Amino acid sequence: MAWRCVSKLRAAASLCLLSAYRTVQVAGLPRSLSTAAAVLSARKFTDKHEWVTVENGIGTVGISNYAQEALGDVVYCGLPEIGTKLSQLDEFGALESVKAASELYSPLTGEVTDINKALADNPGLVNKSCYGEGWLIKMTVDNPAEVDELMDEDAYEKFLKSIED
Repeated sequence: MAWRCVSKLRAAASLCLLSAYRTVQVAGLPRSLSTAAAVLSARKFTDKHEWVTVENGIGTVGISNYAQEALGDVVYCGLPEIGTKLSQLDEFGALESVKAASELYSPLTGEVTDINKALADNPGLVNKSCYGEGWLIKMTVDNPAEVDELMDEDAYEKFLKSIED
């Protein structure tokens, strides 16, 4: 009788834990346990090789792995001031590497709410972690429909293949 009770308790506890926590896997991010619905959008890309993810109405912007590899070792990162208003495709800064310089273009319309201050002292973060610590700016998303117009990862991969041919 005691064994049945323990068995039932273990099964109930397991079910409870499984229903209370679910594993959330967002493209390129480590797995984590969460009780809330995922509020982070999938990474979207522009044809100028910027990416954006949106969380709670704020877009985080960076450059793609393809772009950072093409640039080589980034030695300087010029970013806009917080409060700068941008329209989609506006130039907002530049990256300079040992072999090239490249302008940065806004994937969305909105206002810059944060910049990655760590890039001032360590611009190489763009190369080391272009989808993580090497993000560039955070901005409001004034027109959510613009996000839907951007390429998802599969479409971006097809785009890359088309420009390499």
